[in-house]
Amino acid sequence: MKPIWIVDDDQSIRFVLEKALLRENLPTRSFTNPQDVLKALTDTPESEGPQILVSDIRMPGGSGLELLEKVKAMLPGLPVIIMTAFSDLDSAVSAFQGGAFEYLPKPFDLPKAVELIRRAVEESQREEVAEERMTAAPEMLGQAPAMQDVFRAIGRLSQSQVTVLITGESGSGKELVARALHKHSPRAAGPFVAINTAAIPKDLLESELFGHERGAFTGAQTMRRGRFEQADGGTLFLDEIGDMPFDLQTRLLRVLSDGHFYRVGGHSAVRANVRVIAATHQNLEQRVKEGVFREDLFHRLNVIRLRLPALRERREDVPMLTRFFLQQSAKQLGVEPKRISEAAIRLLGTFDFPGNVRQLENVCHWLTVMAPAQVIELKDLPPEVLAMAGASVPSLAVVPDTATTQAFAAPVTVAAPVAAALSEVLHLGAVATAVTDHAPALATTHLSSAPAWESGLQAEAMALLEEGRTDVWDVLTRRFETRLIQTALVNTRGRRIEAAHKLGIGRNTITRKIQELNLE
Repeated sequence: MKPIWIVDDDQSIRFVLEKALLRENLPTRSFTNPQDVLKALTDTPESEGPQILVSDIRMPGGSGLELLEKVKAMLPGLPVIIMTAFSDLDSAVSAFQGGAFEYLPKPFDLPKAVELIRRAVEESQREEVAEERMTAAPEMLGQAPAMQDVFRAIGRLSQSQVTVLITGESGSGKELVARALHKHSPRAAGPFVAINTAAIPKDLLESELFGHERGAFTGAQTMRRGRFEQADGGTLFLDEIGDMPFDLQTRLLRVLSDGHFYRVGGHSAVRANVRVIAATHQNLEQRVKEGVFREDLFHRLNVIRLRLPALRERREDVPMLTRFFLQQSAKQLGVEPKRISEAAIRLLGTFDFPGNVRQLENVCHWLTVMAPAQVIELKDLPPEVLAMAGASVPSLAVVPDTATTQAFAAPVTVAAPVAAALSEVLHLGAVATAVTDHAPALATTHLSSAPAWESGLQAEAMALLEEGRTDVWDVLTRRFETRLIQTALVNTRGRRIEAAHKLGIGRNTITRKIQELNLE
């Protein structure tokens, strides 16, 4: 990771931040004045530049706001945190207007400061990944006739600024289509701003969309521009529009009608020149009948409708998408790309992917981390794929016990619950040492009635116990914690704090476990 640059003429502030960030494994580089920062930015390759910049607002030889302006001109995507005394809050308003990520009031609470910096780092890394995907990868992939229809529609709309409604199941790629519509439109030079209206609490959504004035509500210490203002001259993508609260739909309709709106707590109308692209996985006609979506807003949005097919409707695209996502996952994780066997690809093609393309992408992340060899075989696929596909469990020839090897050597087609159990056993390294003659009976009698992962655990525990092992608790606990943490990190793209939050454990706990389990 690139270092965090700290700019402050106060040596004690620099020292405290450096030590706190190093404890979080965040590298730092410190400066005493803005001139040295600007010179370093000029002399340092972008790949070695700052991940984020934390700057004081008042320093000898230059202002933090002036530095912000110059840095933003050089690196528009770089998050900048401005440190300021309470008396400088008016300057903090200027910092926000100049594009600062956040301001940090002095004197600051050190854990909160570290958390803010960590949040800025994670946001920066997400943006880097997104930008990398947009520049290095094809916009969209698909050879199926249904996707070719979508591509043709994007081409026809390339010179239009008409409102578009994109429908399709969750994970089918609606935001990718919206980005493509923006990129190939006359507004391509303007910003593309996306907001998921279902992911933001109702009380905050109005402020997110339209902004707020200082003092509009408790905690509104500064004026903030909303997404409509941020998208001025460009495109605003409203994802999951079907979940927008009814009272906010009226305000949205007004903006779509005349382009004017008011910030929360504001008295002056603001005009935004914005093209709106909306998306939903819901049936808006049905929502209108149920009285939870305004009919006039539906007709205002439904000028041009694009329907994205589910992945199960274009199974011929699964091999191409799988190989593409495996390449992307390897690049993000800094490892050698894995290849996938034809048998595994065929099985993936039979899976329905209820989460669509997003689920396939997550499966590829999982395989990049979890598959033991460079070539992904049928047995390496996730348990849910093997189970739902009714897969044939491959040979367990690694079992040294002769009788058990003979019992399991031939592929056996099993019911979905048992397939899931056996595949999970295989992934956990189950039956990797010796399974006694009781194992086949256990697999057929007990595994079918218990949940898959519990059945796999039961089979592995039985195998180890009958070996006479006395460290079964430690062995299985270590495997369980390893798999749980690895899966959470894959789900969060390696973001430890988010993974810890989702697992319900503390940040220090996950850091300690990663070290104990050698998962660095």
